Amino acid sequence: MIFTVTVATGHQLCSGTDNYVFLTLVGSEGCSERTLLDTSLYDDLERGAVDSYSVTVLNDIGEIMFMKLEKCKYLSHDEWYCRYVTIKPPTGESKVFPCYRWITDDMEIEIRDGKARLPLDDHNEVAKQHRYRELQQRQKIFRWKEWQPGFPHSIDANVSKDLPRDVQLDMTKVVDFTYNYSKVIGNLYLNKFLDMFQTSWSDFSDVEQIFVGISNTTSEYLMQHWQEDFMFGYQFLNGTNPVIFEKCNKLPDKFPVTNEMVETCLERKLTLEEEIKEGNIYLADYKILDGVPANATDPSTFQYMSAPICLLYNNSLKKLVPIAIQLKQEPGPENPIFLPTDTNYDWLLAKMWVKSSDYQIHQTVTHLLRTHLISEVFAIAMYRQLPAVHPLFKLLVPHIRFTIAINTKAREQLICECGLFDKMNSSGGGGHVYLVQRAMKDLTYQSFCFPEAIKMRGVESRESLPYYHYRDDALKVWDAVLGFVTDVVNIYYIDDEAVEIDNELQAFMEDVFIHGLRADNSSGFPESVSTIQTLTEYLTMIIFNASCQHAAVNFGQYDWCSWIPNTPPTMRCPPPSEKGTVDMHYIMESLPDRGRSCWHLGAVWALSQYQDNELYLGMYPDEYFTEQPVKEAMEKFRTNLQEITWLIAERNKDMELPYYYASPDRIPNSVAV
Repeated sequence: MIFTVTVATGHQLCSGTDNYVFLTLVGSEGCSERTLLDTSLYDDLERGAVDSYSVTVLNDIGEIMFMKLEKCKYLSHDEWYCRYVTIKPPTGESKVFPCYRWITDDMEIEIRDGKARLPLDDHNEVAKQHRYRELQQRQKIFRWKEWQPGFPHSIDANVSKDLPRDVQLDMTKVVDFTYNYSKVIGNLYLNKFLDMFQTSWSDFSDVEQIFVGISNTTSEYLMQHWQEDFMFGYQFLNGTNPVIFEKCNKLPDKFPVTNEMVETCLERKLTLEEEIKEGNIYLADYKILDGVPANATDPSTFQYMSAPICLLYNNSLKKLVPIAIQLKQEPGPENPIFLPTDTNYDWLLAKMWVKSSDYQIHQTVTHLLRTHLISEVFAIAMYRQLPAVHPLFKLLVPHIRFTIAINTKAREQLICECGLFDKMNSSGGGGHVYLVQRAMKDLTYQSFCFPEAIKMRGVESRESLPYYHYRDDALKVWDAVLGFVTDVVNIYYIDDEAVEIDNELQAFMEDVFIHGLRADNSSGFPESVSTIQTLTEYLTMIIFNASCQHAAVNFGQYDWCSWIPNTPPTMRCPPPSEKGTVDMHYIMESLPDRGRSCWHLGAVWALSQYQDNELYLGMYPDEYFTEQPVKEAMEKFRTNLQEITWLIAERNKDMELPYYYASPDRIPNSVAV
């Protein structure tokens, strides 16, 4: 019996091989001979190639259960990326065997055909053993490790080269952050300011010098309007950290704002208490920063942290504006409540302190912990507990692409000791570690389910907050993801019992709970799942946070954080303890020095860049699924995303400040930068 075998090699740089490659077919009744894939006088298995071979099988091996690919050294070891293999028998239809893996050194891998199967679908002992062996092998190389006490567990790899090859950045994706960062410093004309590292800016116009040659509509608009209260309030809705404010139902005792203090700001002729009852008052409380040690890595530069509280008013134009700011948590005579009626410098510096504090939480909690680190947990658990044939592996794998690798890079270069966090942020030098540890204690499952998170904060009303574009766009994307996940799950799980008896799924859930949430029952994260509805929400949460949520809080960093006075990454003077003492000199001395400003600007530019080979939400070029019903679900998903993209583009046409961070055409599939 002669089978026609087609082998597709990847398009990545250096993905072809000159080594020997052997194929073995494993059937329900036996195995074929080990066959060398080679065509005489032809360079096989080169980058981007699709090669065909004839494989003779002498005995009846029954139904093909899986195939083996083995690579052996020729002159020297190399790496080969196999996309897929198709096998066509003399009669009948071809079978596709998705691979999408690197085969390194002298290595053998086993591949099932593309049909997704739950554990209950595999009745043959050969197939069952294959699932078991695959997970045993994966669990040896995808090991959990505690990088810092109290953190979600991460991959057991100190540097990028220690990672399993299949999750390393490929040659076209490799962006060495240090190299890219240095290039950015040069491109943005920052080198001359790095030479004056610890000198202060003289005034705001002095800071503008670092923007020579840069064209960015949002940041330019921000530079013109950042001192205005409406722009300060707008950033709570649609800036880089649009998740921090919530409806105020009662003023906390620690924030003793009186009606007399703010009555000139209230436009509806209501008292402050009445405005609260009407739902027009919101609060941004940075209490998580209270007691976090400030960066002390540079003995020649003092840096300061604070934990402010900001009262926001939804005015008659339905725009948020600040009406009171207290810079520390405990009220007292040395902790005044700053108001819009204070001197311009007092009020401006108070707002700058809020923005600096907001930046620390955004970078460390909203961005690092809640998108990067949590997505890595799902990625590791997926590799450890779901075999490649499992439909949920096929569903999730595009949404964890490069996440483990980019987080490993971050632990090497960004959040490590002497990394970029230490160089530029007031929460560097260990404060960021302390902050993640503290945030982990308040992490809840409900806060990751977007519609519930919005309701928890009391900001779901579109009538009350009509300009909350982040909420509106992200809800549309959540619904689209939910619809797609529902379609896929219903193809494979016929009822709740099928979910409950899926031992691989349950092991995945348990791994996430134990290693990601540190077995914290108060988090509300499920340790197991027993219904299709709960499973669908859980999977939607994973995909949404890895794609839409990360995009919303990452790719606007240059837009909103590049103008240093608007978002100071550190403060070099303590918050004022009395009113009337602040002048321009004190403000400029409080801001980061020239060198730290340049570090910061380079970082937010580099972190905001899309990659040339970016895969956006709904783009699945690697065909892990081969069944037609799933392909139809994918096409429906893409159609829904295109509709959302069009709606957002239409809305943005007439906006002076368009919002596009949650537009599907700008949402990468995974956390990969």
